[in-house]
Amino acid sequence: MTTTNETQGLNFLQEVVEEDRRTGKHGGRVHTRFPPEPNGYLHIGHAKAIVLNFGLAQQYGGKCNLRLDDTNPLTEDTDYVESIQRDVRWLGFDWDDRRFFASDYFDRLYAFAEQLISQGQAYVCSLSPEEISQYRGNFTTPGKDSPYRTRTVEENLDLFRRMKAGEFPDGKHTLRAKIDMTSSNPVLRDPPIYRIRHAHHHRTGDTWCIYPLYDFAHCLSDAIEGITHSVCTLEFENRRVLYDWIVDALIKGDRPNQYEFARLNLTYAVMSKRKLLQMVQEKRVSGWDDPRMLTISGLRRRGYTPASLRDFAKRIGVSKSDSLIDMGVLELSIRDDLNEAAPRAMAVLRPLKVVLENYPEGQTEELETANHPKREDMGTRKVPFMRELYIEADDFQEVPEKGFFRLAPGKEVRLRSAYFIKCEKVIKDAAGNITELRCTYDPATRGGDSPDGRKVKGTLHWVPGNAPVAQVRLFDRLFSVEAPDKDETKDFKEFLNPNSLETLTGARVEPMLADAKPGDRFQFERLGYFCADAVDSKPGAPVFNRTVTLKDSWVKEQKK
Repeated sequence: MTTTNETQGLNFLQEVVEEDRRTGKHGGRVHTRFPPEPNGYLHIGHAKAIVLNFGLAQQYGGKCNLRLDDTNPLTEDTDYVESIQRDVRWLGFDWDDRRFFASDYFDRLYAFAEQLISQGQAYVCSLSPEEISQYRGNFTTPGKDSPYRTRTVEENLDLFRRMKAGEFPDGKHTLRAKIDMTSSNPVLRDPPIYRIRHAHHHRTGDTWCIYPLYDFAHCLSDAIEGITHSVCTLEFENRRVLYDWIVDALIKGDRPNQYEFARLNLTYAVMSKRKLLQMVQEKRVSGWDDPRMLTISGLRRRGYTPASLRDFAKRIGVSKSDSLIDMGVLELSIRDDLNEAAPRAMAVLRPLKVVLENYPEGQTEELETANHPKREDMGTRKVPFMRELYIEADDFQEVPEKGFFRLAPGKEVRLRSAYFIKCEKVIKDAAGNITELRCTYDPATRGGDSPDGRKVKGTLHWVPGNAPVAQVRLFDRLFSVEAPDKDETKDFKEFLNPNSLETLTGARVEPMLADAKPGDRFQFERLGYFCADAVDSKPGAPVFNRTVTLKDSWVKEQKK
């Protein structure tokens, strides 16, 4: 049991568990599950659910199952199954020997369905799906009985068994729970619980041609597995009565209970797997792992860490009411993590050549610089310094505007961990474009300080003239408005951000970055946090993805 101090500030689910343990409900057990449908890749909303379900079990010494709810063979695939398992493990959680599929229980679920029929609580309906919808009404229109609702138990069992045997085409019959067509909640108006679907299943092949619907399979799978706290998102709140009805009709003794929390809604994003799949299929993105996608695989490829996603889930908390979370909260989590954990490096994204005219030709020296300004345990590295260098083109202005403290004609700046340099001459091509700067360096300022005490306001990052070339991908938010799918009359894809990706092919990076391993993360000084791309980056031909900027640039733009 948690201590008094630990119970302060509990979320509502923790309060439920605390009370259940106090009263001895479920014998004090805590057993949760994470039940994704394998019809797409997991996204940041699923990450919240993973952290919640596995974390709740861990906190109370319980267990959490991974269950793949594979009841719709038309949309499910083994690729999705494998990606789900990969993502859960990457986030830092494991289900031990408790990986299950709803399809593991198809025989038992079928037996439960026959039991409902025998109890007079289910019947085979021969209305079409469209007719069923019309008969059920809505929140303002009452439902009316199906003409097949009075079939006898014997007739229903015969028809249901013939459905299972494959005698009927898709849509010919449906097994419906017999509940209450006059209920104020349309969910209870004889909902379908089994449908005919002649489709190949990724695990059971062609064994079955009838499949349970989610509402029937999910609650009974919970009961079969001994789940105590079945946590789902808020859109299932009005279906809890159906969850309870099915469980009460078929399960004796200890039984699961459903609890709902608010799903994650994030600005500048869509959180629907259907819409994410649409963007993949229409090639609006490069795939499920496109670093602009808020799938877990996309975030991983972009450079997000498991710790940052767990921290994000903790920051936003668990609520019973829907809210819109600012994308900046997610970005803050990864900034905080990488600020502490990422080694520093220097890269020049838009190189401008600098020639130090008074530096000896052919000479190279190794300058030592810290890998992290606050962590001595990360050590130091050597960066070659020579007559020719590269700086950022943005760090020079021929006619400096007010407040510009970087390099300009006649001005002096510090090169990080190196020397003071002064711009003496600007070289241009025939079109008037700046191609090169001629500068001088002060050999007495090695390390970045002047023995005569003079100060400079600007400190620039740089790379040596023989720095390797790298491709750098500057990712930004995928959508240009806060709520791209809020207006249902418009196609959410109209709001795709045309500037969500800028690819730079001529960036220069310090030599040690040429051999960065896929997934290695760095802070490129003054530029942001970057990750070597897990797919395209190769030794000697590095490709870096910008994970996040050093500061929230969107806040600055909004203020403008």
